[in-house]
Amino acid sequence: MTDIVLDNVSVKRGASIVLDSLTLALSERRVAVLGANGSGKTTFVKLLNGLVLPTAGRLMVAGLDVARDVHAVRRRVSFVFQNPDNQIVFPIVREDLAFGLRNRGMAKDEIADRTATVLARLGIAHLADRQVHGLSGGEKQLVALAAAMVTGPSLIVFDEPTTHLDLRNRNRIRAVIGEMAEDAVIVTHDLELARDCERAVVIADGRIGFDGCPAAAIDWYVGRCS
Repeated sequence: MTDIVLDNVSVKRGASIVLDSLTLALSERRVAVLGANGSGKTTFVKLLNGLVLPTAGRLMVAGLDVARDVHAVRRRVSFVFQNPDNQIVFPIVREDLAFGLRNRGMAKDEIADRTATVLARLGIAHLADRQVHGLSGGEKQLVALAAAMVTGPSLIVFDEPTTHLDLRNRNRIRAVIGEMAEDAVIVTHDLELARDCERAVVIADGRIGFDGCPAAAIDWYVGRCS
């Protein structure tokens, strides 16, 4: 389990308060994060691997202070963006997965082994030498997830992983998330994906509106949105 502890965490942008005094402890393997557009939920999950840093308060992930130990945190926490085109850097799938490993100084043989293993694990080994621009939306999302997995994180953070997918690929991503060994925190409007989780947090106007089991959180969230 990857313990996440927020102690009075706030995030400001200029004069605007995006997140306001969040205090929370998470230890479940699957946590959904719900909220209306603009509520602060994406900022909340970007805190977890240091893409955003707290303006005030303290955030600990796996025993590490995110503000002080951001590079160590990023070795343990990977982030999968809503749009895989914002994440995939290289034109060939195999090259994109190798990029993060080369930056860590791994040998060629180990890079090849790790890349082959994670592609096989996600059932996309046949895409290894394909050009990214020719892939479907679902295939791109799986490649982005493979790139997040290949470095061996303990936690993967997802920002709306099923938003742009058809039903078949949505169900495929749900199944992959459900089966993966890594812990996951998932921002989603997909209420079925949220129901797959052990816990759900609803962010409302920069604060924690509800925190509890997914069924109750979804009822609270839907009630506010109706």
